[in-house]
Amino acid sequence: MLKKLFSAATAAALSAALLCSPAFADGGEPLGFDGLADTIRENSLSYLAIEENIAAIEAIDYEVMAEDMLDGLNEMSEMKWLLIQMPVKDSYAVSSLDQSYDALKEAYDDLKEGKLQQTDADLVRQLRSAQNQLVMAGESMYIALGDLSLTESGLERNLAQLDRSVEEMNLRYELGQISELTLRQVEVQRSTLDSNIKTLQMSMSTMSASLGAMTGAESGGTAELMALPTVTDEQLAEMDYEKDLETAKAASYELYDAKKTLDDAEETYKDAGKEYHYNTSKYEFVAAQHTWEAAQRTYESQVQSFELSFRALYLQVLDYRQIIDAQQAALELAKANRAAAALQFELGKISQNELLDAEDAVAAAEDSLTGAQIDLFSAWNNYRWAVDSGILN
Repeated sequence: MLKKLFSAATAAALSAALLCSPAFADGGEPLGFDGLADTIRENSLSYLAIEENIAAIEAIDYEVMAEDMLDGLNEMSEMKWLLIQMPVKDSYAVSSLDQSYDALKEAYDDLKEGKLQQTDADLVRQLRSAQNQLVMAGESMYIALGDLSLTESGLERNLAQLDRSVEEMNLRYELGQISELTLRQVEVQRSTLDSNIKTLQMSMSTMSASLGAMTGAESGGTAELMALPTVTDEQLAEMDYEKDLETAKAASYELYDAKKTLDDAEETYKDAGKEYHYNTSKYEFVAAQHTWEAAQRTYESQVQSFELSFRALYLQVLDYRQIIDAQQAALELAKANRAAAALQFELGKISQNELLDAEDAVAAAEDSLTGAQIDLFSAWNNYRWAVDSGILN
């Protein structure tokens, strides 16, 4: 059970941070994270297409299907009888009809035994998992945009610092204190950083447009994102590794499908055992036995991999939580340094650029704290997806 809780300062800082831009090009409302999943379910064309496929499966009337199959089998039987009665028998037609009859009979038997219904139910479960992964991808994109906005803020701050350096270097060049090459080097650094910022902004715009498409924005529309929710004390305290792991395993489609594969391998092994009377001198039976044992190891490996990945998610939440404390301490130190720099500036002991550098250090520390808070929220959100839907990011 996770006992360590948020400090009040941390919670307040997170609630005031993580705003992104630009707004919807079509003038829509800002997009909040709390309603994001429902918005994607209502507007994503990919999600809705999967929903229609699910509806098509769920619309099947298996009783009517069984009646239709039975009618088809009866018609084939009558047709075969007529072909046999003909003076000149068409052996090819009879053989072809036999094959069609056997295939339909097998499908009919599967339907009567519930195998076809189970296959369709498994397909629905797989499609639901695909829908959940789509929603999760949208949420991850939302969080990533918040993180990229922090990166942009830091780069813009670095650009302002370089602008001050370029101004200073120009003055020193005019005074003959530095060479033209030294000035040029600083100007190239500034130009490169400006180019990197533009590239980042284009990437953010593309990602925002993709999220906008998932949430129903007009073509080319981009999303204005609201502040991310705060991970509360209660949410952290409710994390229970052992209990949550079992819930996640039960919800996982991947593990469900792996178990189904294992069951099929066991059934094949048993069929071989009956056919060859479990005689280990028969290579066919021995091969089937090894195939089943390999399937068991494969399944155990998949379960082990799932458990290890889930544990990594759990520990990641704990790690990001302690990082917040470290970043909070770093921010307080940066503020103290800024206060000292302000006093020194008033006394004329440091330049204005040095004071601005101290202020930039505070802004950078604030961004680092906000980044840690984003990381914590992202890790916790991934953990909840794992527990509730069995999806591991």
